[in-house]
Amino acid sequence: MTERANRLGARMSEFDQVSPRYGADSLMDVLPSALATLGVPGFTDILGLRLDGVRRIAVLLIDGLGWHQIPTAAPFAPTLADLAARAPRMITTGFPSTTPTSLVSLGTGVSPGTHGVLGFRVAIPGTDTVLTHTHWRHDPDPAVWQPVPTVFERAAATGLTVTVANRPEFTHSGLTMAANRGADYRPASDDELAAGVLAGLGPAGAPPALSYGYFPDLDRYGHVFGVDSEPWRAAAVEVDHLLDRVLDGLPADAALLVTADHGQLDVPPEHRFDFDADPRLQAGVRVVAGEPRVRYLHTRPGATEDVLATWTEILGDAAWVANREEVIAQGWFGPVPERNLERIGEVVAICHGTHAIVAPTSEHAIKAMLIAYHGAYSAVEMEIPLLVSRARS
Repeated sequence: MTERANRLGARMSEFDQVSPRYGADSLMDVLPSALATLGVPGFTDILGLRLDGVRRIAVLLIDGLGWHQIPTAAPFAPTLADLAARAPRMITTGFPSTTPTSLVSLGTGVSPGTHGVLGFRVAIPGTDTVLTHTHWRHDPDPAVWQPVPTVFERAAATGLTVTVANRPEFTHSGLTMAANRGADYRPASDDELAAGVLAGLGPAGAPPALSYGYFPDLDRYGHVFGVDSEPWRAAAVEVDHLLDRVLDGLPADAALLVTADHGQLDVPPEHRFDFDADPRLQAGVRVVAGEPRVRYLHTRPGATEDVLATWTEILGDAAWVANREEVIAQGWFGPVPERNLERIGEVVAICHGTHAIVAPTSEHAIKAMLIAYHGAYSAVEMEIPLLVSRARS
């Protein structure tokens, strides 16, 4: 097989459908496994971390660093490349493969159907209002919208030191309350993130601790400029600087876990369906929610079957269009209790390949102008790293 064919084969594999491995090998299992390693009662090391002698664990989540982005980032991030070469491990994120859903799955240790943060934008049941989880403050009440206790709350109740280092503007956001409540929140700019994560661990000989940090810029520059663009490469360099600073300061009895919330892929203009420009797509739809790679369609009374048929015909091979019950039955969200059912549209459209369904009028116009997206179930979106390192000697 030629080198070109090898590359094409690897690229094709990125679009294979990947199911989330909830409760076995997924993002929701990372913090419970870390806490079990630290001896916290009530948690199990599902991932088999087996970090003997470790008393403190730092967890870094790099937004947008999918498993398939690591080779692209490697020339600009040698420390990341080294971690991936020394301890390569790939796990899955949850579905949809999007930041709010993933951050809450990480923070609660449960699947999306259970915690209810089921996408980037979700319709509030009984209304035509769509909640954008990244702009969420106090309405609806985060403790009501997402009532599952976080792993931080559960760990803190045992006396473990648990901290979160993240940007100051996220301190009191609804998403922070849903995902991280119970932790000591330490506002930290990007330049302060490494110091904030290390401070959460405490000095050598300190009591056991879990310290979590979040870095958003790789995802941001991928969205705006595309994966492997010059700004994206610059963000990969910053990821490497962050890893170096944490590893250089890691106490001897500590370990670092590096993971992500999803991968990303570029969507060319010719692969975009415009909901707002096509009356056929709008027919029978009361509210459109979700995101460009996974659309939730809340239909008008009696219109569900017509919407399902129309969207199936128009999108063709570009998406799987199904009713809510079928998507749930296939296990994409994990168990979905009654209280969360109506957060998913009666019809769900999940994009294939490099397709997307934009809505430049119904949503903020900038969302339709991005270069890279995520949210669906392709390997490039669903497969994420779990890189483990002890302190540097």
